[in-house]
Amino acid sequence: MRLLLIHAGEFSYEVKDKAVENPEPLSDELRRGSARNTLVVFTTIEENDNDSPSFLERVVNDVLDVAGKVKASSIFLYPYAHLSPNLAPPPRAMAILNALYEALKGKANVPIYKAPFGWYKAFNLSCLGHPLSELSRTITPQEQAQPRKPYTRDYYIIISPDGSIHDPANYNFSEGEGDLKVLVEKEVFKRELEGKEQPRYIDYCLKFGFEWEPLSDVGHMRYGPYATVMIELLDDYSYQVAKSLGIPVFKIKGTNMFRLSDKAISEHAGLFGERMYVTESDEDLVMRYAACFQQFAMIKDWVLSYRNLPLGMLEVADSYRYEQPGETVLCFRLRRFYMPDLHIFVKDLKEAMDVGLRLHAKIFEEIRRIGRDYVSLYNVTKEFLDQNKDYLVELARREGKSILVRVLEGARYYWVLNVEYHIIDELRRPREIATFQFDIGNAQRFGIRYRDVDNSVKYPVIIHTAILGSVERFIFALLDTAAISEAQGKVPSLPTWITPVQVRVIPVSSGYVKDAVELGRRIEEAGFRVEVDDRDETVGRKIRDAETLWVPYIVVYGEREAKTGKLSVRVRGVGQEAMSLEDLIARLSRETQGYPRRPLTAPMLLSVRPPLP
Repeated sequence: MRLLLIHAGEFSYEVKDKAVENPEPLSDELRRGSARNTLVVFTTIEENDNDSPSFLERVVNDVLDVAGKVKASSIFLYPYAHLSPNLAPPPRAMAILNALYEALKGKANVPIYKAPFGWYKAFNLSCLGHPLSELSRTITPQEQAQPRKPYTRDYYIIISPDGSIHDPANYNFSEGEGDLKVLVEKEVFKRELEGKEQPRYIDYCLKFGFEWEPLSDVGHMRYGPYATVMIELLDDYSYQVAKSLGIPVFKIKGTNMFRLSDKAISEHAGLFGERMYVTESDEDLVMRYAACFQQFAMIKDWVLSYRNLPLGMLEVADSYRYEQPGETVLCFRLRRFYMPDLHIFVKDLKEAMDVGLRLHAKIFEEIRRIGRDYVSLYNVTKEFLDQNKDYLVELARREGKSILVRVLEGARYYWVLNVEYHIIDELRRPREIATFQFDIGNAQRFGIRYRDVDNSVKYPVIIHTAILGSVERFIFALLDTAAISEAQGKVPSLPTWITPVQVRVIPVSSGYVKDAVELGRRIEEAGFRVEVDDRDETVGRKIRDAETLWVPYIVVYGEREAKTGKLSVRVRGVGQEAMSLEDLIARLSRETQGYPRRPLTAPMLLSVRPPLP
C-alpha cells in the first residue's frame, strides 16, 4: 500500500465522473466533502495488499501517529491510483479501502472522512508547509490474506530422444551438443558468456535503418525505408506461415491499451508484474504485452462450435514490455516491438498436443530455412510431465537431439507447457526467438466458450505461439546468421526475398540513364525491388555502395549491354555473370518463390534522394 500524507489547512473535493466500470455507490454525502486542519491520506491499494487485521492495524497506527504529531482535527482517506504501477483489481481495492476506513473509525479519536472509490474528482488542497506536512509511506503485508503454499524449487532435467532422463549436473555432452551445453550453462547454472565487443549484427542493423529513437522512451526503435520494407515483408510472411498449418486463421487488428479496471485484464496483467507498461489517461490503462488482450476480447463475442475448432487468430501486434534501461538491446530486447502473435483455439489438451506437433515442426522448418537450428527449453508443470512424459520424448525425437526441461511444481501460470526456442548467437549466447504455450486458464478468465457435440458449453485450450518470434528478433536471427558467415570468411548476405534492394542498375554514364531506368521499370513490373543509381559518381563508387547494402544483383549498363542485350551482372557471393533480362527475372523468381513480395519503400532513382544517415 502506498500512502501520501498531506497536512492541509483546507481540503475539499467534488465528484465529476466514473473512473471505473463499477465504482463505489454514490450517496449525496459522498458527492462532495471538505475539512479544515485535516490529514489527507492519498491511498493506492497495490496488487499484494490484503484486508488482514494485522496489516490494516499497521497502516492505521502509522496514519494515527502522523495525525497526532501534526495535531490534525480530522483524517481524510482519499483513494488515489497514481502512486504505484502495480494496482490491485478495482473490486478488491475498494474492499480493502473500505476495510481501512472502518479500522480507522474504530481506533481514531478524531473524525474520519472518506472520498468515494472509482470516481474522477476535482479537489483543492492547501498544504500547511511545515516539516511533517508532506510524508510518504510504503507498507506491505507481512502475511497474505490466504495462507501461502510451501515454496518448492523448480528443477531441471535433460530428456534424450530415447526417453532417458538425466541430471544436467552429471550429463555427458556429446561432440554435437555444444549448443545444448551453452543453454544448460545459462539456464541451469546461470553462467553465460559476456560479449567483450559489440555484436557484429548491430552494425548491420544500422546499415539497414534499424535504429534507436532518441526522442522516445528507452527501448523504442525507428525504422528507415529499407528496414520498413523488411518489417512489412515479415508481416505478410507471418500470416502466410500461420495459414500453412492447415487450420483456418483469421488476421485481425486492434488497440494497444486496455483498462486495468477490467477483472480479466487486471488478473492477466498481474502475471507480468513490473514488466507491464502502465499509462495514465482518463483511467489507468495497460499497454498490451502481446496480442492476447485484443484477440481474447474479440473472440469471446464470437459464437463458436466444436466444428469451428481448431481456429487460429493472428495479429502482428505492437507490443510493450517494460524492460529495464540496461537490458534493452537493439532489434532484440525492446520496450516496444512487433509480435506476429498467433493464438490457436482447440477443444482440449489432447487436440492442443496434436496441433502442437505440427506447430513444433513448422517452427523448426522456418529457422532451418535461414540456415540455423534451435536448441529448446521446455518449461512444464510437474503434473504435465508426469502425465505426458511420452509427448516430451516424442518432441525430442522429432528434434533429433536431447532437450532441456524445467519442471515447475504447482500451477503458478496459466500454461502447462511453455517451449522457448533458442539460437546460439555469434558470441555463443542463447537467444530466444520462437515460442509456444498450452494455456488452460485464460479462456475461462476472459469468457471464451464453445458449444460441444453434446450441446454442453466448454472452455477451449489456447495455444499461444510466435512461429517466427517477434519481427525484430527474426531480423536479429537473419543478421546474426550473416555475422557468423562473415566470421567464417564468407560474404554476408540476406535471403533475396527480404533483401531491401534486390537489383541495382548502374548506368556507366549519363547517356545510359534513360535505358537504365527502362530496364529498372521492367524489373519492377516483374515484381522485384530495383533501384537505379543515376548519381554523378564513378562506376566504382556506385558498385561499392551497392555492395555495402548487400544488393544481390548489381547490373552495370553501358554500350556493350545496349548492343548485345546481355546484362553484366555482379552476383553477390558469386562474381560476374552475363545473363539476359529474362534470365535475371527467372533467377529472382526462383530465389523468392514461396515468399511474399513488397514494392520498394523509396524512389527508384538515387539522384532524387537526400543522403540517408
